[in-house]
Amino acid sequence: MLCTLVVLIGYLISPLEVLSWGLLALMPVAREALPVLVACVLLGNLGASIAEVSKDALVAEYGQKNKIPALQSYAFTASATGGVLGNLLGGFCLMRVKQPMPMFLTFAALLALQLATIVMTKEESLGLPQTSISSVARGTILESIRKQCSDLVVVVRRDNISRPLLWIISSIVMVPVLSGSIFCYQTQCLNLDPSVIGMSKVTGQLILFVLTVLYDRFWKNLPMRKLVGVLQIVYASTVILDLILVKQVNLTLGIPNERFVFCFSAVAETLAQFKLLPFHVLFANLAPAGCEGSLMSFFTSALCLSSIMSGFLGVGLASVLGVTSGDYSNLPIGICIQFLAALLPLLWIDLVPNTETAVGKGTKLRRSKRNRRNRTGRRLAFDPIHHPYRQERAPDIRR
Repeated sequence: MLCTLVVLIGYLISPLEVLSWGLLALMPVAREALPVLVACVLLGNLGASIAEVSKDALVAEYGQKNKIPALQSYAFTASATGGVLGNLLGGFCLMRVKQPMPMFLTFAALLALQLATIVMTKEESLGLPQTSISSVARGTILESIRKQCSDLVVVVRRDNISRPLLWIISSIVMVPVLSGSIFCYQTQCLNLDPSVIGMSKVTGQLILFVLTVLYDRFWKNLPMRKLVGVLQIVYASTVILDLILVKQVNLTLGIPNERFVFCFSAVAETLAQFKLLPFHVLFANLAPAGCEGSLMSFFTSALCLSSIMSGFLGVGLASVLGVTSGDYSNLPIGICIQFLAALLPLLWIDLVPNTETAVGKGTKLRRSKRNRRNRTGRRLAFDPIHHPYRQERAPDIRR
């Protein structure tokens, strides 16, 4: 029910999202008035966030129903491919067209095409269980939402879900993001062309694509704690790349600013995005039957909220250090603080389960435990694992 409401809200937001970018393209006053500009960008980000939550919920539901383990890695691969194509298109437009109106019009047209595709897609084609009108009539929508929320709270409180969830959220919240300050430094101080920064996103999405393929082929059977720990260390190390650019060490090494930004500017952002993949796979495997979409929606929403808080923390840090458009002298200090903050989550890495994220052995454990329960004939009074909607899945993976 929660997943259905999220998708319905997405249907309502999508036309407004198309309208917001269309206004930016067709009305110059919308691009010049700061309140209107901020409102349009916020509306666009709201629609993107809802689409992200809906996508993760649908992928989890579809993967569990069709017994496709680690389907999230394929979703990440598709997302990276779309990111490469989209950033290539954006970089090409920035190099060819200097006015923002064609860019906004192109984006609004792509959003309109996406909206048309969503409207024409039948719900039955997704192959997921449908909620009939009669079933909704037997109980009010509020009661259904209340029950689903109650089940979700019980699931989230389980140690094998709450502990890794706490780690990934804290590892995002406590790291101040200085991407805005770095972008201003690149454009205002180094006078880099925006097309160079746009094309650097292509490099980042290509790296994400390669890492996702490597994870699906080789890394998903590694102990998750070890994999996540290595990724966190590498992510913290890539933050130093911004310090190299600010200190202009790259020029000492004979690497021009344009090439350095093109190759390394988006690496830290890419690793921060890829770090989420093992947790997507883990929670999709641990989700009890009937709660897959709710758990993944909650997880993605928590990630969105933690990213917002991290961004506010970065803005606050830049303000405290006095980083402005005319003074970037303290920006290296902020980057060093970001580096140290990225290493701190390693102190409580024990919250991450030391197990494989793929189903593998966990499937056998689930089956064996279910068989033992069937033989003894014992049932709990309430257990979200035995959800009344479906009972074909079994309990969670042991940590």
